[in-house]
Amino acid sequence: MDEEYDVIVLGTGLKECILSGLLSVDGLKVLHMDRNDYYGGESTSLNLNQLWKRFRGEDKPPESLGSSRDYNVDMIPKFMMANGALVRVLIHTDVTKYLNFKAVDGSFVYNKGKVHKVPANDVEALKSPLMGLFEKRRARMFFLYVQDFDENDPKTHEGMDLTTVTAKDLISKYGLDDNTVDFIGHALALHREDTYLEEPALEFVKRMKLYAESLARFQGGSPYIYPLYGLGELPQAFARLSAVYGGTYMLSKPECKVEFDDSGKAFGVTSEGETAKCKKVVCDPSYLPDKVTKVGKVARAICIMSHPIPNTNDSHSVQVILPQKQLGRKSDMYLFCCSYSHNVAPKGKYIAFVLTEAESDNPQVELKPGTDLLGPVDEIFFDTYDRYEPTNQSDVDHCFISASYDATTHFETTVQDVIAMYSKITGKVLDLTVDLSAASAAEE
Repeated sequence: MDEEYDVIVLGTGLKECILSGLLSVDGLKVLHMDRNDYYGGESTSLNLNQLWKRFRGEDKPPESLGSSRDYNVDMIPKFMMANGALVRVLIHTDVTKYLNFKAVDGSFVYNKGKVHKVPANDVEALKSPLMGLFEKRRARMFFLYVQDFDENDPKTHEGMDLTTVTAKDLISKYGLDDNTVDFIGHALALHREDTYLEEPALEFVKRMKLYAESLARFQGGSPYIYPLYGLGELPQAFARLSAVYGGTYMLSKPECKVEFDDSGKAFGVTSEGETAKCKKVVCDPSYLPDKVTKVGKVARAICIMSHPIPNTNDSHSVQVILPQKQLGRKSDMYLFCCSYSHNVAPKGKYIAFVLTEAESDNPQVELKPGTDLLGPVDEIFFDTYDRYEPTNQSDVDHCFISASYDATTHFETTVQDVIAMYSKITGKVLDLTVDLSAASAAEE
């Protein structure tokens, strides 16, 4: 281990593995270490016995749930937008050859006490029970505007400069009511707060277009895809990719102490008495706890069920977003469900998650609006985990620390953190102009 590397990556969470893969493909010499004897860190994937050990101590799972090894329960479950940045990163690094994807069946939103399919285009807007007759027509006109909008073609802008016109002003031009704005903003554009309404509308419109384009890509019921066997496949796929480019992976490395010189700059990592030297360190918050601050916590419920989530058209895989206004909360709630159709559970079993940014110390009470939508559950586990963000100056100490995973059940915020970190580490902008058809073979 007494070698010199361009970058040492600590932790095999999703963010660290993606960065490790990107940097390896760039030709950097990368050493990737983890104190655990398994891949994934916080975003690991557990079989049934591991799940029981983690949440119930030594308790053995009931035999009625089936074989332990048929379960792949992702601790940080997130679907991928089919045309989104993460899929572009996967194609850019060619890691898709190690993964098989399958479309996610449904994308739903909670509105006025009921679960509805998210309408994504003008045709669906006219059919949606979320709106009355006149509102449907207004929404259809707005969806047509978004579909036709081309940033480089002023003829499609209808006289508005979306770099200055706010999202609120754009929406008011079409006369959409607050109820419609709520589900478009949170379940379609995937904004987590309503602050986007006061910001330039361009980002809002781009997010809506991404949703519609992703939905069109597979002609499925949602814009999302998910790997067979779950996200636990991703870190391992990136480990294989890194090895192809000369990267080195080491699991079960205790301590992993980052070493600093007199000026406070990281120069290496020590484990088991050996120090590997490097120019830069990339890690998750747990490896440098004195360089991060707690910014919140996520409440989650993990459920094993014998049926799909009710009112989701029997979807075997589905996301339901519960916008904050619908619940009288400060943050949205997310439902995630996956099943044997993605090989994450035995036949007839479904894994459901309910997640939100915690606003209290009682996840059971706080998550009730979400768990109430699930119907009967075979087993349910509640917990919370803290969220951290870096406070260091990476240009001074050469440490690049990822932020903890948020409550969203899609990858859009996670991959933005990865792309921003990549630019900080390399000084380059990540080129994500890739041929998206390159992944279609693996995804069918």
